[in-house]
Amino acid sequence: MNNAVRSLSAFDAAAILIVLAAVLGYLNHRLFKLPASVGLTLMGALASLVVIAMDRIMPSEHLSEMVVGFLASIDFQTTLMDGMLSFLLFAGALHVDWTEMRRARLPIFVLSTVGVLLSTAIVGGGFWAISNALGVAAPLLWCMVFGALISPTDPVAVMAVLQRSAVPPTLRAVVAGESLFNDGVGVVVFTIVLGAALGTESFTLGHAASVFLKEAGGGIVLGLVIGWIAFRAMRSIDEYSVEVMISLAVVMGGYSLAHWIHVSGPVAMAVAGLIIGNHGVAHAMSDVTRDYLIKFWALIDEILNAVLFLLIGLEIIAIAPDVRVLVLGALCVLLVVVARLLSVALPLALMRPVFTLGALGTPTLVWGGLRGGISIALALSLPDSPVRTTILAATYVVVLFAVIVQGGTVGLLIKRVAARSPAPDVAHAGH
Repeated sequence: MNNAVRSLSAFDAAAILIVLAAVLGYLNHRLFKLPASVGLTLMGALASLVVIAMDRIMPSEHLSEMVVGFLASIDFQTTLMDGMLSFLLFAGALHVDWTEMRRARLPIFVLSTVGVLLSTAIVGGGFWAISNALGVAAPLLWCMVFGALISPTDPVAVMAVLQRSAVPPTLRAVVAGESLFNDGVGVVVFTIVLGAALGTESFTLGHAASVFLKEAGGGIVLGLVIGWIAFRAMRSIDEYSVEVMISLAVVMGGYSLAHWIHVSGPVAMAVAGLIIGNHGVAHAMSDVTRDYLIKFWALIDEILNAVLFLLIGLEIIAIAPDVRVLVLGALCVLLVVVARLLSVALPLALMRPVFTLGALGTPTLVWGGLRGGISIALALSLPDSPVRTTILAATYVVVLFAVIVQGGTVGLLIKRVAARSPAPDVAHAGH
């Protein structure tokens, strides 16, 4: 049976995931009516627990081994980081209002850079202290690796939640804009710290700054270039099928080019999506093309979201059954939430003389700062080592809590805070 699992083709694996996502999505819609990201993650996790229980009852069937073999046949890191992420970020950026994002450019920039660095340091230091106290000690640099991979908020998870929450336009732009860009920053920071932990790169501020400028700055430039080229091409014709194909070419060709020239593909896709979703939609498309393009990318977004969150739920079966590691993961949930609170509240407090997001700002950004597939993909990309198992288990626990608990309650939190704040939720000064 294991050989059969290992011999699955890419099409077979995709077919299994799509069928599972369709069946569980149908059941969620009919019975539970939870947000798709929450419902599919929860049902995937429950399915994993059922498999584990059945494996204990019928050990001769090796069900857990079969599922683990199937999941191992999917290169999560490559599938998400080099495939799905480009489509998801572009689709998400299409729906972000550039006018509101430009108005909120200061908090978006600060939270997606300083906020990520601050969170990385807090989580890394806290993870080192907790792991030492529990007797599963990890070197400080490896703890910083965990801090880097868990600090970026997942744009997929965040925007799936925002669609169901009534937040002011500027705050929505801050949440969406930060989540679009902080994953690119997080990947760069992760790469730098991981190189230092492996001893392959020197960990100096100068080196880190040069890598960051090349990756993030290069991604912005590439996104501007390919977005502008696509805009000009779309503006010169009026044929929806060709224009949708051009948008596909931007995503697939642009992301491959970013990888080839060693700049940030996620940042490039976010920038290109902003250009086409705002300037392109307003000035380069007919009503028919606009309708087809938006619906096409909305469908792509829904399908990939379903598969991604199902995978996150199923991956619970790979968590190590060590009680100390599970306790560490549970404590990391609190650590990550506290780090998110500090990395959001401190920058917002410093920006208050020139920009304020009102009563809803901090609660929405903190509790709506969900971790998702990006964190898991980075954790799965770690090389084999005793530390890898600990980091992987902690990452799964934090992500499951974020998607299921935070994702399932952030809408209620926003309603309650808004009900207690009769004054306008978003105010500006100094603009």
